[in-house]
Amino acid sequence: MLMSVPDEQNDMSATTNGNDFRKVSLSTKIIGMLATALFVFGIACAYFSYKVYMDFSVDQHIRFGEGTAKLVAAVIDPERVDDFIETGWAANGYADITKRLYAIRESSPDIKYVYVYKIMEDGCHVVFDLDADGEAGATPGEIVSFDESFMEYLPTLLQGGTIAPIISDDKYGWLLTVYIPVYNSAGKCVCYAAADVSMDELKEQANDFLKRLTIIFLLLFVAILFGGITLARKNIILPINKMTHSAGVFAFNSEGTMVKSLNEIDSLGINTGDEIENLYRSMVKMTHDSVRHMKDVYKRNKTIKELQRALIITLADMVERRDENTGQHIKKTAAYVKIILQEMKKQGIYADELTPTFVENVITSAPLHDVGKIAVPDAILNKPGKLTDEEFTIMKSHTTAGGKILTSLIESVPDSDYLYEACNLATYHHEKWNGKGYPTGLSGENIPLSARVMAVADVFDALVSNRSYKKGFPYEKALAIMREETGTHFDPNIMKAFFAAEKEILTVADEFAAEEKREPEANGDNITATAG
Repeated sequence: MLMSVPDEQNDMSATTNGNDFRKVSLSTKIIGMLATALFVFGIACAYFSYKVYMDFSVDQHIRFGEGTAKLVAAVIDPERVDDFIETGWAANGYADITKRLYAIRESSPDIKYVYVYKIMEDGCHVVFDLDADGEAGATPGEIVSFDESFMEYLPTLLQGGTIAPIISDDKYGWLLTVYIPVYNSAGKCVCYAAADVSMDELKEQANDFLKRLTIIFLLLFVAILFGGITLARKNIILPINKMTHSAGVFAFNSEGTMVKSLNEIDSLGINTGDEIENLYRSMVKMTHDSVRHMKDVYKRNKTIKELQRALIITLADMVERRDENTGQHIKKTAAYVKIILQEMKKQGIYADELTPTFVENVITSAPLHDVGKIAVPDAILNKPGKLTDEEFTIMKSHTTAGGKILTSLIESVPDSDYLYEACNLATYHHEKWNGKGYPTGLSGENIPLSARVMAVADVFDALVSNRSYKKGFPYEKALAIMREETGTHFDPNIMKAFFAAEKEILTVADEFAAEEKREPEANGDNITATAG
């Protein structure tokens, strides 16, 4: 809410009568206080304005650098990186890619260097390095040694990880360096696309901004100081109220920052007994109103995200209802996944990966693991007997189909992080620890962790649940099969958590079994005879 600005007559009346103010005249303080207050306020405004300007400008450069590096990565053929390193310009397509890289670099004068390196233990193996500023780039296959300042990022880069943009100021100028990993079809990082963006112009703009800010402040300082001594009541209160109005419409960029700023303003406790106190009260009120408004916005955004999730889960339920062979599979596997993840976290299994966000995303996305079965014909999906080899091949395609569906959803709902885990679950939950699963034959920890957990829940439910073509195994036999498959089908570490939580898992299985007896016409799920 914006505070109303009292007119001059009301200001005079309030000051004269002492209404809601202590009986201390601002006129007695104006000479000393105004000079000090204006100076401190001006320095604070200049500092925060400059800081906000620099933070925003640097952030814009980072976004630009990341976008440039991503464009560079997009033109690289990851499957031919080693060929490019070995044969260089002689390699088919090398010259064309180089031409496209030059086009990217020349698209903006701020892009200073563009290069592609394969990071290895002995140094940076040059894949592409463009000439710049009259300086010839390194030749393909040439090994560039690591800079001393680069060493702290080396372990991450050797593992194919992502590092934050690097800002440096040395003989090459003030540069922003962005490294983007380039992955091949197997999901392995084969090289890094890099872009160096010049920030020298930002420094000049920042200095010019600061000069202009200083000049404006000095002009205001002189005008208000000399005019305010005799015209304080008329010409100071109203400008201060205007500044209060401006402060009241200032927007913070996150809920955490808003709460912190609100606490800082509340803790100031200004009790000057004059118009400054009135300004402070107005600022507090406006800040509270702004925070409440922004919290409402965040709440609405959260509601929208929950609606998106609900609609997508409805899609999973629709797919499940097509399968007449199984019952409540998505609910049961989601429950098992949650229990297994909680036990893993309790035991410290894969502790680095099991962040609260990861666990929440996996649990949320678990019902989507069989969404690809929407592409499987009903005749195969609901076949009461054993599938033929051709039918089984079609059935197996639900993994890649699910990945494609969820990839499309990610493009439509880019801020829904859980959809990335849903894509992993849908695509890889039939992979096996020993590499004999499908669709890609991944093995060991190359299989996404979420998919390895789902594999356990998926097979267990397939073993113990009744189907139209078979009766569910007793728990003892199902658990025995799970033990036999540990280390071949299943991740041994995850199985450790599974068996530790065995009692809780069987309790959930009993509850679902009892529910299915009460509702004999419940819809089936998405597991077939080969679900495990």
